[in-house]
Amino acid sequence: MTDALPPLGVYVHWPYCSHICPYCDFNVVRDRGRTDEQAALADAIVADLKAQRELTGPRRLLSIFFGGGTPSLMDPAQVARVIETAKALWTPADDLEISLEANPTDAETDRFEALAAAGVARLSLGVQALDDTALKLLGRNHDAGSARRALAVAAKAFPRLSADLIYARPGQTVEAWTAELSALLSMGPEHVSPYQLTIEAGTAFDRAVGRGKLVPPDEDLAATLFETTQAVLEAAGFDAYEVSNHARGEAARSRHNLVYWRGHDYVGVGPGAHGRLTLPGEKLATTARRGITDYVRAVGETGVGFEREVLTPLDAAEERLLLGLRIDDGVTFAEIAPLGLSPDTPKVKSLVEADLLVDDRVRLRATRSGRLVLDRLTGTLAT
Repeated sequence: MTDALPPLGVYVHWPYCSHICPYCDFNVVRDRGRTDEQAALADAIVADLKAQRELTGPRRLLSIFFGGGTPSLMDPAQVARVIETAKALWTPADDLEISLEANPTDAETDRFEALAAAGVARLSLGVQALDDTALKLLGRNHDAGSARRALAVAAKAFPRLSADLIYARPGQTVEAWTAELSALLSMGPEHVSPYQLTIEAGTAFDRAVGRGKLVPPDEDLAATLFETTQAVLEAAGFDAYEVSNHARGEAARSRHNLVYWRGHDYVGVGPGAHGRLTLPGEKLATTARRGITDYVRAVGETGVGFEREVLTPLDAAEERLLLGLRIDDGVTFAEIAPLGLSPDTPKVKSLVEADLLVDDRVRLRATRSGRLVLDRLTGTLAT
């Protein structure tokens, strides 16, 4: 019965952060040490998982991902409890991936062994920069030395290690970025997620740009930095299996993120978490209450912390296009049939001729040039 239904991943959102970064637009709150509130939230997350099992039925569990926020601030005992609950509710795959996001502060680094003992096998470390001036600009509460120490400790504590970096920062040069990325690679992560800095509406960085206090690189420099990223990582043996994710071999790829990009089902629990579930005759989108108090209250009063929406076939196809084009294997034309796209559609043929799409009769795949303008490419295809 389990194999007859789509497999799924589980996303757990822990919204607390010791510090709010000026570029962040995620659903986060300042951690003020309210242990009773955090314990109540952990209880609600466990209860929500059980309620969602009633929706999904028996499934094969591909991944569990703790994101946020800063889930490395979570009590390791609660992390273990959530993991064991998910594994009891669904059938774990033989290669079940359990990941958690962390920052390189000393307080979090001290918890790595406990988090590994709780069941976390893959750590995603938010290094963001290896330059103290850049870290200060980004509003991070660690320095480059802390990042290096955290990478070394994490490499010993976890079988798999990923590191995030932010590039296309104000004032950044190609030479400096090349050196910084090379320095990170020398510390041994098998997976690297280099994200181009984006100015999100409503963030502190957005306001700084509006006042002229922050000037991001122009498009040409940003494009050169993107190409530099690809070249340095390719030379080091990393494949760009997704626009902003590079792995040293297939085993090092983030299986949880591939759940999203390949259109698999996933359960989302915790404040503001999203989910996608395939049920008989419909594709369901779930969205959890954003506020911690609202989420905990909703679970206590109704048994679930989320609201649901049935996606139309067109909505589902647009989402598959948006996410599927991010990865190197793309999305099949069959999956996006409601969009009316085929290898012979004039706009598809035109984009192939412009070297933005691969000439493929079965799958829609972006070329390297297409990835550079992916937002515009997906917008063109979806309209």
